[in-house]
Amino acid sequence: MKVAIVHDWLTGMRGGERVLEIFCKLYPDADIYTLFYNPGKISKVINNMGVRTSFLQNFPFSLRWYRKYLALFPLAVEQFDLRGYDLVISSSHCAAKGVLTTPDTLHICYCYTPFRYGWDMYQEYFGRGKLSCAGKVIVFPVMNYLRVWDCLSSNRVDYFIAISNNVRSRIEKYYRREAAVIHPPADTSFFIPGSEQDEFFLVVSAFVPYKRVDIVVHAFNELGLPLKIVGEGPLKKRIQREAKSNIEFLREVSDSELRRLYQRCRALIFAGIEDFGLAPLEVQSAGRPVIAYGKGGLLETVVDGRTGIFFNEQTPEAVIDAVKKFREMSFEQETIREHAIQFGVENFRKKFQDYVEERCREWIQKRKGVFSL
Repeated sequence: MKVAIVHDWLTGMRGGERVLEIFCKLYPDADIYTLFYNPGKISKVINNMGVRTSFLQNFPFSLRWYRKYLALFPLAVEQFDLRGYDLVISSSHCAAKGVLTTPDTLHICYCYTPFRYGWDMYQEYFGRGKLSCAGKVIVFPVMNYLRVWDCLSSNRVDYFIAISNNVRSRIEKYYRREAAVIHPPADTSFFIPGSEQDEFFLVVSAFVPYKRVDIVVHAFNELGLPLKIVGEGPLKKRIQREAKSNIEFLREVSDSELRRLYQRCRALIFAGIEDFGLAPLEVQSAGRPVIAYGKGGLLETVVDGRTGIFFNEQTPEAVIDAVKKFREMSFEQETIREHAIQFGVENFRKKFQDYVEERCREWIQKRKGVFSL
């Protein structure tokens, strides 16, 4: 069986790329197609595959400002020639699911989220006060076009797999399609409990609007407690300027350094509405609890009062109250770890492989039925 894997872009190792690594191990002879590719930022597992890029790879400053070419993503992804493949797996949170396949090809989309810039996160990125007048003239019609394309291209997918019930509900809302749910894995064999604990709290997040790192910083400015923040993104400089000396900003860290931070922190703080939330699961695998906003995918991975606590508003005051409540509670490291184990890599591999094999058998039988008519 000839397999192609289509991933939106390969410019760093985040949750989607960790899942892609597993796809590479499941289908080691597959070809990978992606809009942008920066080998220096990608793991050996992925780099060892045959990676093919779009024409956008050759555009000026494409690896740094790839989001500037958003309006061209549909055109670029439709240029991939996927003739001759029996199975296409799109690993998609933006445009990858929109590839064109032949009637003889089975297309399964592992969907991290419907196109968030155009749907549920539209106001966070482009709402009141976010754009200049000139920006509105450009962005509004482009986003309208992308929403239309996003809906139409969802019909090119034969089967959707959502990363959470939260995402499944959005697939049903925006695409009017059903989806199975297979939660992404945490590397529970790597993120293990440690023997030391410090007093700092931890944030691991990209600095983008919907992650709401800003309200955590404002809360800890008031609390005066030590906070370490790991991550990069367009809002980082602005948020850094607002932070007091008890807050430390770390650049990109290695996996081993991240594990050490998980093991030593008091708790991970997570203030955004996440599709699933890999960092909260990784820190639980290391035996540490989570303080999180009680909406989105974290409702499926954090057990309130047992592996963490929730706050109900995205405000600094709500974060402050949650931290104060947390400091009066106790959590069992073994209990937190046991909860995270069910989201391990091997469980994911088996569920995903079983699902794909079943769909392939159905597809073959369907094609046989067509040719027997």
